[in-house]
Amino acid sequence: GQLPTWLQGILLRNGPGMHTIGDSKYNHWFDGMALLHSFTFKNGEVYYRSKYLRSDTYNCNIEANRIVVSEFGTMAYPDPCKNIFAKAFSYLSHTIPEFTDNCLINIMKAGDDFYATGETNFIRKINPQTLETLEKVDYNKYVAVNLATSHPHYDSAGNVLNMGTSIVDKGKTKYLLFKIPSSVPEKEKKKSCFKHLEVVCSIPSRSLLHPSYYHSFGLTENYIIFIEQPFRLDIVKLATAYIRGVNWASCLAYNKDDKTWFHFVDRKTKKEVSTKFYSDAFVFFHHINAYEEDGHIIFDLIAYTDNSLYDMFYLKNLDKDFEENTKLTSIPTCKRFVVPLQYDKDAEVGSNLVRLASTATAVKEKDGSIYCQPEILCEGIELPRINYDYNGKKYKYVFATEVQWSPVPTKIAKFNTQTKEMLHWGQDHCWPSEPVFVPNPDAKEEDDGVVLTCVVKSDPKEAPFLLVLDAKTFTELGRATVNVEMHMDLHGMFIPEQAVKTETE
Repeated sequence: GQLPTWLQGILLRNGPGMHTIGDSKYNHWFDGMALLHSFTFKNGEVYYRSKYLRSDTYNCNIEANRIVVSEFGTMAYPDPCKNIFAKAFSYLSHTIPEFTDNCLINIMKAGDDFYATGETNFIRKINPQTLETLEKVDYNKYVAVNLATSHPHYDSAGNVLNMGTSIVDKGKTKYLLFKIPSSVPEKEKKKSCFKHLEVVCSIPSRSLLHPSYYHSFGLTENYIIFIEQPFRLDIVKLATAYIRGVNWASCLAYNKDDKTWFHFVDRKTKKEVSTKFYSDAFVFFHHINAYEEDGHIIFDLIAYTDNSLYDMFYLKNLDKDFEENTKLTSIPTCKRFVVPLQYDKDAEVGSNLVRLASTATAVKEKDGSIYCQPEILCEGIELPRINYDYNGKKYKYVFATEVQWSPVPTKIAKFNTQTKEMLHWGQDHCWPSEPVFVPNPDAKEEDDGVVLTCVVKSDPKEAPFLLVLDAKTFTELGRATVNVEMHMDLHGMFIPEQAVKTETE
């Protein structure tokens, strides 16, 4: 095929790539050693490269020729040959664990630099051109967080907004929203932008010892949206997991009889909206987009009725009959919540306060709290991406993978949130990854651009390829076949040519 002449830059992707070290194996797919890979677009040609993230975790494991650093689904133990004192000491030091720097989930831009990210307090700087691993950054040096998301937001000035959980710090457990500036003052050019990191606000956890797990958060022009779901981490279990010989994933529990609480923080005043908004229990990982309209906040996300998704990716379940054997007990559902921030304070109890055309409701309760129920937009999509120029604004299109009842994506979808129409791309035995939208530099419309996805074939003898689709029509423009083994990855980003510093700079 032919690639548009304006498509110049690097598609960077990240995900688990190595699951066996020596005689030891990880239990879970999300635990594997991070493998970065990139497709560089230059004058109509595509260049591929891949490299393992040389994290401290990777180096320790390779040197020991076994897994010596614990991951979320795999607890690693010290060498049994070491003396008993060393062993007792290492049990004690695992209370709030020293987490891994195996940053295998996403790529983040901060300032002019790029980082591989996971969900711990560590991120690793990388060179986007050579994929070399550079310095390790510990968020905890700049802000008191033990965990942080891999789905930051970027504001119009290029500042990074992200959230992290601060576990029992000074007797409180809270969720912190922090900002990493896109540039530092001229006279401090040698300092990193992390030295100027600021906490925007903190939201106290509803429970000291059971903070919510979250993978992303939402953003509109004036508000930050944080959802406290009843899928929680048990801190006492976490602190004793090592001694009990269980993994950290077993310290997460979902309570289907609980509520899901919505928090809205005003970006200007940094204060939380005082009205209590909530919904029924659900589990979710990915926000899609959010915007404001006529005194309402509208936000779209992908929700599940249980937490079975994580369990499916234990490697014991990922055998040759994987597609047949793993059926999601809960299909991913794209839900739209419409939350009235401005409403008649004298409205009757039991009345629906939503004034927009939507089947979503927000009902006033006796105690003044507001119970929200969503509009269902569609089912069966995951790993959603949008045209990020429309982030926080009213938008139409979601680009996503289509999963049906199996957690492995079989198609790419383009969904119109307004007309509910869906376009698909799919071929037999093809497993595509998260689609990344790249806008045409001269775009006038939201879907003017291309969609990029890496496609792995379910038959290992067939070569994987990078697929380029016209985002408007969803027809194939071209594909670049790569004759190496490619892995299924998680997330990534496209870096336009002008955003990549060349080595000499």
